[in-house]
Amino acid sequence: MDDQLIINAANGNTEIVLSLLQNGVNINTTDQFGRTAVLAATYNNQVDTVRVLIEHGADINSRDNNLENVLLHAGASGYLEIVKLAIAAGADTKLTNRFGGVAIIPASERGHVEVVRELLNHSDIDVNHINHLHWTALLEAVILGNGGEKHQEIVQLLVDYGADLNIGDRDGITPLQHAKKLGFHEIESILKDAESERSCNA
Repeated sequence: MDDQLIINAANGNTEIVLSLLQNGVNINTTDQFGRTAVLAATYNNQVDTVRVLIEHGADINSRDNNLENVLLHAGASGYLEIVKLAIAAGADTKLTNRFGGVAIIPASERGHVEVVRELLNHSDIDVNHINHLHWTALLEAVILGNGGEKHQEIVQLLVDYGADLNIGDRDGITPLQHAKKLGFHEIESILKDAESERSCNA
């Protein structure tokens, strides 16, 4: 029965999920991967199933064996609607993935503009969190991004929300220095403008 809950959640079979819950199946039971039903539904972007499980009290902060949870996985995957549900349900934004990053870091790296905007606008996410690689969201957006429009927009968002321009990688190389080295002229320009604006306001 427990396995059935997780399998049906993953497949978006919301009616069966509700029926199993009514029959007393533990909503937070886990499979061999450490995944709960709400996390299994998140992996497959089953928005309605995630919503129903949250409404019935599912633990959205529970992390699986891979240290993924609802907010972390939805953020990294660009699943905006699930990110919104998780934030509204009070997801713990301080929980980290296996790389030691909070949700905004992989979202920034992968160019998920609207997820980054949602996290900045509607949660208490730490824009300057540093992961195990000693990278912030801003560093990841520059180093692992492609310098294109989405990453430019993300860099602008992060800067607008107070990203520290001076936090460098392990070698002390700043986001601006990385942007120059990579030839990302538009991002370089955004960072230079932010630096000059901040020095004027200091």
